[in-house]
Amino acid sequence: MATKEEILESIAQMSVMDVADLIKMMEEKFGVQAAAAAVAVAGGAAADAPAEEEQTEFNVILKSVDAAKKIACIKEVRAITGLGLKEAKDLCENGGTIKEAVSKEEAASMKEKLEAAGCVVEVK
Repeated sequence: MATKEEILESIAQMSVMDVADLIKMMEEKFGVQAAAAAVAVAGGAAADAPAEEEQTEFNVILKSVDAAKKIACIKEVRAITGLGLKEAKDLCENGGTIKEAVSKEEAASMKEKLEAAGCVVEVK
């Protein structure tokens, strides 16, 4: 029987695709999910680079408004932000941040609604 070091050396000599196939075979044989192990094995070559965290909070920023649909844009901005009429109108005319630190799904939903109303929106 091969030692752990010999097995590890064999895996180190494999291509990324071979390692992925090996992981799938191990998952099937033992009935487990190896998501964390796959990241560790695949990320071994890039261990020197810092792991980039996935962004969880987004800002929804109004860039511009279609002049022909200005009223619809103001209504949608008011519905999303809860601002008064004057504040929503100023935001539509000047642009700016509509909401900060929202989830990815919420930001996508806001962007879809605002674009349907005639706004140009950016999510950062």
